[in-house]
Amino acid sequence: MDYVVVDLEWNNAFDYKTKKGINEIIEIGAVRLNHNLQVVDTFKQLIKPKLSKKLSTRFVDLTGITREEISEYGIPFDRAIADFTRWSAGDDVLFMSWSNSDLYVLVSNYRRFFGTTSVSFIKKYMDVQKYCQNEMKITGKDQVSLAHCAEMLNISIDDLCLHRALEDCYLEAECFKSVYNKNTVADQVSFCDEDFFARLAYKPYLLTVPVSSYYNLYKDEFLCPVCNDRMSRLSDAQVVNSAFKFVCGCKKCNKKFWMFVRARKTYDGVTLSKRAVMMNKSRAKKY
Repeated sequence: MDYVVVDLEWNNAFDYKTKKGINEIIEIGAVRLNHNLQVVDTFKQLIKPKLSKKLSTRFVDLTGITREEISEYGIPFDRAIADFTRWSAGDDVLFMSWSNSDLYVLVSNYRRFFGTTSVSFIKKYMDVQKYCQNEMKITGKDQVSLAHCAEMLNISIDDLCLHRALEDCYLEAECFKSVYNKNTVADQVSFCDEDFFARLAYKPYLLTVPVSSYYNLYKDEFLCPVCNDRMSRLSDAQVVNSAFKFVCGCKKCNKKFWMFVRARKTYDGVTLSKRAVMMNKSRAKKY
Protein backbone atom coordinates (compact mmCIF):
# COMPACT_ATOMS: atom_id res chain seq x y z
CA MET A 1 0.00 0.00 0.00
CA ASP A 2 1.13 3.54 -0.81
CA TYR A 3 0.40 6.52 1.43
CA VAL A 4 -0.45 9.95 0.03
CA VAL A 5 -0.22 12.78 2.56
CA VAL A 6 -2.18 15.73 1.20
CA ASP A 7 -2.43 19.30 2.47
CA LEU A 8 -4.50 22.19 1.16
CA GLU A 9 -4.16 25.92 1.60
CA TRP A 10 -7.35 27.94 1.14
CA ASN A 11 -8.56 31.50 1.02
CA ASN A 12 -11.77 32.76 2.62
CA ALA A 13 -13.99 33.85 -0.26
CA PHE A 14 -17.61 34.95 -0.66
CA ASP A 15 -19.69 33.03 -3.16
CA TYR A 16 -22.20 35.43 -4.70
CA LYS A 17 -24.09 32.51 -6.26
CA THR A 18 -24.92 30.86 -2.93
CA LYS A 19 -24.62 34.06 -0.86
CA LYS A 20 -22.35 32.21 1.55
CA GLY A 21 -18.69 32.14 2.46
CA ILE A 22 -16.50 29.33 1.19
CA ASN A 23 -12.91 28.25 1.72
CA GLU A 24 -11.56 28.29 -1.84
CA ILE A 25 -8.55 26.05 -2.42
CA ILE A 26 -5.46 27.96 -3.57
CA GLU A 27 -2.74 25.32 -3.22
CA ILE A 28 -2.50 21.53 -3.22
CA GLY A 29 0.56 19.77 -1.86
CA ALA A 30 1.18 16.07 -1.41
CA VAL A 31 3.90 13.59 -0.51
CA ARG A 32 3.74 9.96 -1.61
CA LEU A 33 5.23 7.20 0.55
CA ASN A 34 5.72 3.62 -0.55
CA HIS A 35 5.01 0.55 1.60
CA ASN A 36 8.37 1.07 3.34
CA LEU A 37 7.36 4.67 4.21
CA GLN A 38 9.98 6.11 1.87
CA VAL A 39 9.17 9.33 0.01
CA VAL A 40 8.94 8.38 -3.66
CA ASP A 41 7.25 11.44 -5.18
CA THR A 42 5.82 14.87 -4.41
CA PHE A 43 3.09 17.10 -5.83
CA LYS A 44 2.71 20.86 -5.62
CA GLN A 45 0.29 23.09 -7.50
CA LEU A 46 -1.07 26.62 -7.10
CA ILE A 47 -4.66 27.26 -8.20
CA LYS A 48 -6.16 30.39 -9.70
CA PRO A 49 -9.23 31.31 -7.64
CA LYS A 50 -12.60 31.70 -9.35
CA LEU A 51 -14.62 33.30 -6.59
CA SER A 52 -12.38 35.98 -5.13
CA LYS A 53 -9.61 37.97 -6.77
CA LYS A 54 -8.56 39.29 -3.38
CA LEU A 55 -6.47 37.21 -1.01
CA SER A 56 -7.29 37.76 2.63
CA THR A 57 -4.63 39.36 4.81
CA ARG A 58 -4.68 36.31 7.08
CA PHE A 59 -4.07 33.97 4.13
CA VAL A 60 -1.14 36.02 2.82
CA ASP A 61 0.40 36.40 6.28
CA LEU A 62 0.01 32.68 6.99
CA THR A 63 1.23 31.24 3.69
CA GLY A 64 3.27 33.99 2.05
CA ILE A 65 1.47 33.25 -1.22
CA THR A 66 0.97 36.35 -3.38
CA ARG A 67 -1.30 37.24 -6.30
CA GLU A 68 1.78 37.53 -8.51
CA GLU A 69 2.85 33.98 -7.65
CA ILE A 70 -0.64 32.66 -8.40
CA SER A 71 -0.82 34.54 -11.71
CA GLU A 72 2.51 33.08 -12.82
CA TYR A 73 2.19 29.50 -11.60
CA GLY A 74 -1.50 28.91 -10.91
CA ILE A 75 -3.88 26.84 -13.04
CA PRO A 76 -7.68 26.37 -12.90
CA PHE A 77 -9.10 24.14 -10.16
CA ASP A 78 -10.40 21.47 -12.55
CA ARG A 79 -6.99 21.11 -14.21
CA ALA A 80 -5.24 20.91 -10.84
CA ILE A 81 -7.62 18.17 -9.68
CA ALA A 82 -7.17 16.24 -12.93
CA ASP A 83 -3.37 16.43 -12.55
CA PHE A 84 -3.54 15.40 -8.89
CA THR A 85 -5.87 12.50 -9.69
CA ARG A 86 -3.40 11.15 -12.26
CA TRP A 87 -0.43 11.71 -9.95
CA SER A 88 -2.02 9.96 -6.96
CA ALA A 89 -3.47 7.01 -8.86
CA GLY A 90 -2.64 3.48 -7.75
CA ASP A 91 -4.10 0.08 -6.97
CA ASP A 92 -3.97 0.56 -3.19
CA VAL A 93 -3.55 4.12 -1.92
CA LEU A 94 -4.37 5.51 1.52
CA PHE A 95 -4.93 9.28 1.56
CA MET A 96 -4.11 11.14 4.76
CA SER A 97 -4.37 14.71 6.03
CA TRP A 98 -3.86 16.56 9.31
CA SER A 99 -7.46 16.45 10.63
CA ASN A 100 -10.35 16.00 8.23
CA SER A 101 -10.75 19.75 7.64
CA ASP A 102 -8.76 19.50 4.39
CA LEU A 103 -11.07 16.74 3.19
CA TYR A 104 -14.12 18.80 4.15
CA VAL A 105 -12.80 21.81 2.19
CA LEU A 106 -12.06 19.57 -0.80
CA VAL A 107 -15.62 18.22 -0.70
CA SER A 108 -17.09 21.74 -0.45
CA ASN A 109 -15.03 22.85 -3.48
CA TYR A 110 -16.13 19.75 -5.39
CA ARG A 111 -19.76 20.58 -4.62
CA ARG A 112 -19.34 24.20 -5.73
CA PHE A 113 -17.35 23.64 -8.92
CA PHE A 114 -18.30 20.09 -9.98
CA GLY A 115 -21.80 19.76 -8.54
CA THR A 116 -21.01 16.66 -6.49
CA THR A 117 -19.72 15.85 -3.01
CA SER A 118 -18.09 12.58 -4.09
CA VAL A 119 -14.31 12.81 -4.49
CA SER A 120 -14.09 9.71 -6.64
CA PHE A 121 -10.31 9.25 -6.69
CA ILE A 122 -10.12 8.89 -2.88
CA LYS A 123 -11.07 5.34 -1.94
CA LYS A 124 -9.44 5.12 1.50
CA TYR A 125 -8.77 7.89 3.98
CA MET A 126 -7.21 8.33 7.41
CA ASP A 127 -7.01 11.37 9.68
CA VAL A 128 -3.27 11.32 10.43
CA GLN A 129 -3.67 13.85 13.24
CA LYS A 130 -6.08 11.53 15.03
CA TYR A 131 -3.83 8.55 14.33
CA CYS A 132 -0.77 10.29 15.79
CA GLN A 133 -2.67 11.39 18.88
CA ASN A 134 -3.93 7.85 19.46
CA GLU A 135 -0.47 6.35 19.08
CA MET A 136 1.01 9.01 21.37
CA LYS A 137 -1.74 8.36 23.97
CA ILE A 138 -2.84 11.99 23.87
CA THR A 139 -6.27 12.26 25.46
CA GLY A 140 -8.76 15.09 25.77
CA LYS A 141 -10.86 17.07 23.31
CA ASP A 142 -8.14 19.51 22.24
CA GLN A 143 -6.49 18.73 18.92
CA VAL A 144 -2.71 18.87 18.73
CA SER A 145 -1.29 21.18 16.08
CA LEU A 146 1.13 19.81 13.52
CA ALA A 147 4.01 21.91 14.85
CA HIS A 148 3.33 20.84 18.45
CA CYS A 149 3.12 17.19 17.47
CA ALA A 150 6.47 17.45 15.68
CA GLU A 151 7.97 19.12 18.74
CA MET A 152 6.70 16.31 20.98
CA LEU A 153 8.28 13.77 18.62
CA ASN A 154 11.59 15.69 18.50
CA ILE A 155 11.21 16.42 14.80
CA SER A 156 12.95 19.64 13.75
CA ILE A 157 10.85 22.25 11.97
CA ASP A 158 13.56 24.92 11.72
CA ASP A 159 14.15 24.51 7.99
CA LEU A 160 10.48 24.21 7.02
CA CYS A 161 8.14 26.93 5.81
CA LEU A 162 4.97 25.86 7.58
CA HIS A 163 1.56 26.65 6.09
CA ARG A 164 2.78 25.95 2.61
CA ALA A 165 1.07 22.79 1.41
CA LEU A 166 4.08 20.68 0.43
CA GLU A 167 6.15 21.67 3.47
CA ASP A 168 3.28 20.70 5.77
CA CYS A 169 3.00 17.35 4.00
CA TYR A 170 6.66 16.56 4.65
CA LEU A 171 6.15 17.27 8.34
CA GLU A 172 2.93 15.25 8.52
CA ALA A 173 4.73 12.35 6.87
CA GLU A 174 7.56 12.52 9.41
CA CYS A 175 5.08 12.52 12.30
CA PHE A 176 3.28 9.55 10.78
CA LYS A 177 6.52 7.63 10.29
CA SER A 178 7.58 8.33 13.87
CA VAL A 179 4.49 6.69 15.38
CA TYR A 180 3.69 4.16 12.64
CA ASN A 181 2.44 0.77 13.77
CA LYS A 182 1.33 -1.59 11.02
CA ASN A 183 -1.06 -3.30 13.44
CA THR A 184 -3.06 -0.15 14.22
CA VAL A 185 -3.35 1.68 10.90
CA ALA A 186 -6.24 -0.42 9.60
CA ASP A 187 -8.39 0.51 12.60
CA GLN A 188 -8.29 4.20 11.61
CA VAL A 189 -8.98 3.78 7.87
CA SER A 190 -12.31 4.92 6.40
CA PHE A 191 -13.54 3.50 3.12
CA CYS A 192 -14.80 6.38 1.02
CA ASP A 193 -18.04 5.71 -0.83
CA GLU A 194 -20.67 8.29 -1.78
CA ASP A 195 -22.27 7.99 1.66
CA PHE A 196 -18.95 8.81 3.34
CA PHE A 197 -18.59 12.08 1.43
CA ALA A 198 -22.28 13.00 1.76
CA ARG A 199 -22.01 12.52 5.52
CA LEU A 200 -18.90 14.70 5.62
CA ALA A 201 -20.59 17.47 3.65
CA TYR A 202 -23.79 17.42 5.71
CA LYS A 203 -24.22 20.28 8.16
CA PRO A 204 -26.40 19.42 11.19
CA TYR A 205 -28.94 22.03 12.23
CA LEU A 206 -31.41 22.64 15.07
CA LEU A 207 -35.11 22.02 14.51
CA THR A 208 -37.28 24.95 15.61
CA VAL A 209 -40.68 23.63 14.48
CA PRO A 210 -42.30 21.22 16.97
CA VAL A 211 -43.90 19.04 14.29
CA SER A 212 -42.01 18.06 11.15
CA SER A 213 -41.30 15.01 9.04
CA TYR A 214 -38.18 14.47 11.15
CA TYR A 215 -39.54 14.87 14.67
CA ASN A 216 -42.86 15.37 16.49
CA LEU A 217 -42.41 16.96 19.89
CA TYR A 218 -46.01 16.29 20.89
CA LYS A 219 -45.63 12.54 20.40
CA ASP A 220 -42.42 12.33 22.40
CA GLU A 221 -42.23 10.94 25.93
CA PHE A 222 -40.91 12.88 28.90
CA LEU A 223 -40.05 11.19 32.20
CA CYS A 224 -40.12 12.75 35.63
CA PRO A 225 -36.56 13.30 36.91
CA VAL A 226 -37.78 12.56 40.47
CA CYS A 227 -39.76 9.32 40.12
CA ASN A 228 -39.08 8.40 36.47
CA ASP A 229 -42.81 8.19 35.75
CA ARG A 230 -44.23 9.48 32.48
CA MET A 231 -45.22 13.16 32.58
CA SER A 232 -48.00 15.03 30.79
CA ARG A 233 -47.43 18.15 28.74
CA LEU A 234 -49.33 21.09 30.27
CA SER A 235 -48.54 23.87 27.79
CA ASP A 236 -47.71 24.51 24.17
CA ALA A 237 -44.06 24.67 23.21
CA GLN A 238 -42.21 27.94 22.70
CA VAL A 239 -38.83 28.27 21.02
CA VAL A 240 -36.24 29.83 23.33
CA ASN A 241 -32.58 29.95 22.24
CA SER A 242 -33.28 27.31 19.57
CA ALA A 243 -34.77 24.94 22.16
CA PHE A 244 -38.38 23.97 22.78
CA LYS A 245 -39.64 25.16 26.17
CA PHE A 246 -42.90 23.96 27.75
CA VAL A 247 -44.41 22.76 31.02
CA CYS A 248 -44.74 19.13 32.06
CA GLY A 249 -46.43 17.70 35.14
CA CYS A 250 -46.00 14.43 37.01
CA LYS A 251 -49.20 13.05 38.59
CA LYS A 252 -47.32 10.48 40.65
CA CYS A 253 -45.16 12.93 42.63
CA ASN A 254 -47.36 15.98 41.98
CA LYS A 255 -44.53 18.14 40.65
CA LYS A 256 -44.29 20.42 37.65
CA PHE A 257 -41.25 21.15 35.51
CA TRP A 258 -40.01 23.44 32.79
CA MET A 259 -38.91 21.12 29.99
CA PHE A 260 -36.21 22.17 27.56
CA VAL A 261 -35.71 20.05 24.45
CA ARG A 262 -33.08 20.71 21.81
CA ALA A 263 -33.58 18.67 18.61
CA ARG A 264 -30.66 18.50 16.20
CA LYS A 265 -31.09 17.13 12.68
CA THR A 266 -28.07 15.05 11.72
CA TYR A 267 -27.21 13.00 8.66
CA ASP A 268 -28.53 9.86 10.37
CA GLY A 269 -31.66 11.32 11.96
CA VAL A 270 -32.46 13.48 15.00
CA THR A 271 -30.56 13.68 18.28
CA LEU A 272 -32.34 15.01 21.36
CA SER A 273 -31.11 16.82 24.44
CA LYS A 274 -33.70 17.03 27.24
CA ARG A 275 -33.51 18.97 30.49
CA ALA A 276 -36.13 19.36 33.25
CA VAL A 277 -36.12 22.23 35.76
CA MET A 278 -38.51 22.03 38.72
CA MET A 279 -40.93 24.96 38.94
CA ASN A 280 -41.43 26.83 42.20
CA LYS A 281 -44.77 26.33 43.93
CA SER A 282 -46.21 29.74 43.08
CA ARG A 283 -45.46 29.35 39.38
CA ALA A 284 -46.64 25.73 39.35
CA LYS A 285 -50.10 26.76 40.59
CA LYS A 286 -50.75 28.48 37.25
CA TYR A 287 -50.68 25.12 35.44
